Amino acid sequence: MSDAVRWLARHRGGAAPVDLLAFADRLLPADPDLLVGRWRGAELPTGSPLDGLLTAHRWYGKEFVDAETVHPLLFRDRAGVPRAVDPALAPLTLLRRTPGLARGRPARAAFAAVRPLLRTRRPAARLRRLEHRGVTTAALVYDRLPIVDVFRPVTPDLLLGLMDMRGLPGPFAFLLERDGG
Repeated sequence: MSDAVRWLARHRGGAAPVDLLAFADRLLPADPDLLVGRWRGAELPTGSPLDGLLTAHRWYGKEFVDAETVHPLLFRDRAGVPRAVDPALAPLTLLRRTPGLARGRPARAAFAAVRPLLRTRRPAARLRRLEHRGVTTAALVYDRLPIVDVFRPVTPDLLLGLMDMRGLPGPFAFLLERDGG
């Protein structure tokens, strides 16, 4: 087991932002070509105001068809099938100002009710190489949102993701594991 995998095993329940960023800085850059495929996501708590938000809404992960065709948000439908959702319809102002409200039962019920209307087959992001913290690595650039997700591989099938969103005080961290099925 690598040092990176051991570090994650110890910190899956959460890590201080400074520790997480130091860990990310030790990882190699990600090659955009290696991200092609569907990935299951899991949040990595750091005290971000957004911690728990994706999980509360049945987030599945991300899908990279190619560099120009990325579905950045997959959510499970009622049958558990991952479906792409248009992230441009996300209420970012609400999420930044009152993320706790967005995790609440009424918001979860409202999102579940409208989720079928938010589905899309159109890509909503692209993959690019981007410099982040002094390292050029794979990054997911949202088409219509002030958000960039940068990636560092922990293993070939496990990525650390850091979401950088304008107005968010620090990165929101998540893991992506290659979907084998």
